[in-house]
Amino acid sequence: MNWQQYISLNPEVMTGKPVIKGTRITVELLLERLGNGWTMEQLMESFPHLSPDSIRACLLYAADSVRNEIIHNIAA
Repeated sequence: MNWQQYISLNPEVMTGKPVIKGTRITVELLLERLGNGWTMEQLMESFPHLSPDSIRACLLYAADSVRNEIIHNIAA
């Protein structure tokens, strides 16, 4: 699966935060809820525009985001 199929970044929508295409539902919100123990079923019930694939796309987006991080070791 390719997260770009489900997630868009547009400066005109939610100030450019990544959202589920066609919605104002941010990836950040969904990741936060998943991290707090929400199930996919609970997310889809609360946000009827979501599909299992759109939720998984958020996880793939997050993985891509941290994969490209540059880590600097700063001595204390």
